Amino acid sequence: MMIRLLATAVLAAVTASPAAAQLRLPHLFSDHAVLQRDRPLHIWGWATAGATIAVALHDQRATAVADRLGRWEVWLKPAAAGGPYVLSVDGGANEGAVRVQDIMLGDVWFASGQSNMEFPLKGFDGAPLKNAAAEIAAATNPRVRLLHVAHKASTVPLRDIDATWTATTPATATDFSAIGYFFAREIAAREHVTVGVIDSTWGGTPADSWVSTDAFATNAALAPAIDARARFQQDQTDADLALAAEAREDAAIRATGGTPPTHPWHPPEEAYRPSALYNAMVAPFTGYGIKGVIWYQGETNSNVARAPYYADLFRGLISDWRHNFAQGSFPFLYAQISSFDSPAEEWGLVRDAQRRALELVDTAMAVTTDVGDPGNVHPGDKQTVAARLALAARNVAYGERVAYEGPLFRQATGEPGGMRIWFDHGAGLTSRGAPVSGFEIAGANRTFVAATARIEGDTVMVTGPVQQPRYVRYNWANVVPVNLYNAAGLPMSTFTSEERIQGHVAYP
Repeated sequence: MMIRLLATAVLAAVTASPAAAQLRLPHLFSDHAVLQRDRPLHIWGWATAGATIAVALHDQRATAVADRLGRWEVWLKPAAAGGPYVLSVDGGANEGAVRVQDIMLGDVWFASGQSNMEFPLKGFDGAPLKNAAAEIAAATNPRVRLLHVAHKASTVPLRDIDATWTATTPATATDFSAIGYFFAREIAAREHVTVGVIDSTWGGTPADSWVSTDAFATNAALAPAIDARARFQQDQTDADLALAAEAREDAAIRATGGTPPTHPWHPPEEAYRPSALYNAMVAPFTGYGIKGVIWYQGETNSNVARAPYYADLFRGLISDWRHNFAQGSFPFLYAQISSFDSPAEEWGLVRDAQRRALELVDTAMAVTTDVGDPGNVHPGDKQTVAARLALAARNVAYGERVAYEGPLFRQATGEPGGMRIWFDHGAGLTSRGAPVSGFEIAGANRTFVAATARIEGDTVMVTGPVQQPRYVRYNWANVVPVNLYNAAGLPMSTFTSEERIQGHVAYP
């Protein structure tokens, strides 16, 4: 009885507090915000339970009543691109009013993933952006709006963020996702609308952290991610001891006037929890209208424990986001991970898993192996990556008939002495700068060996020292040669003709 009385008293105190009674909008609805054109406009917030809220935007008005938890929402009709407008929200004398200035109706793109999407215009230490100084100096663009989300993890889905929208200036762009900015800049110029881009990224994080708990609960194919998490927790015990030992050693070195050595990078434990980044950095946006997603991630899932299940995980992530945003099969455009010297990792397996995600409707992949840096996991040419994503957007999101994908494996057929490879998007197949290379061939035992290849029309004929060839693959190594392109100048993706792969085992 005492516990119940105490709980009632606490609830009454919270309900009566001035902060709980004040009309409030999510930080998403800030000055300079972009709302998605041509889609129903969803606006929501919090107030005192039972309060009547009046919302006005441009020439539309609607009212709502806050529920018993203080939540309210309204839906306005779809509207064409335009602005600037004022969003007015009024809760009456007891609740107050909010006015949000410089609202634009345009296109909203959600940019997410790990460090290569996070990579800012100023670059990283030891990894400069191509033409960084000139790009930053020119980064004044009234048609591009930026929302930069801070790193945050949570055990439960959150409903708000701390960040607000900004105009694009050299000061606001310098720390913003380079790919996100370049992509938005090109789309804004082509579509002649304001483009808002949301930078919700965290370097060094696995896809497991970006998937909702509901997805893990309803999709059995994602179970290996939970197993990987258990092993990570066991490893973390030793990692914590190692960090403590490093700190003691560093302190002793500094005490004698020395400089401590550079230590290996240790992943942040909270960012590796399944669903932790989805909860804090995706969930707050699921009620907000978007045009689509651009994604660049996979390097952290390339180790031998995580790579085998990335094909299921990545497809699960795309389906999960589409389900939770509840805006249909919006365009999901992503960069395939590049070419990097990373021993004991499976970059070919991850690249092929990303290729296989193209089975999902309204997806597109930008191949990046030809603009990678074998010695740096953060290659500096983010302009080309963004341009290829924008090319995909022109076709998938905006309905423009434009070539946007490099040659993609379709089928391998046996011929005397070898195998012939057929492609989608393979018209004008050509080799640049060197003989065709990167192909391997295998028999039924799936032991791959280097092969000889030649272009024949829009196909590739592959031969090698295998008696009865059955499988072929291309650019499977971590560091790969890239010299096959189609007539559109787009490079060929890594692939294997094995039907379905789980680690190194294929299942027909």
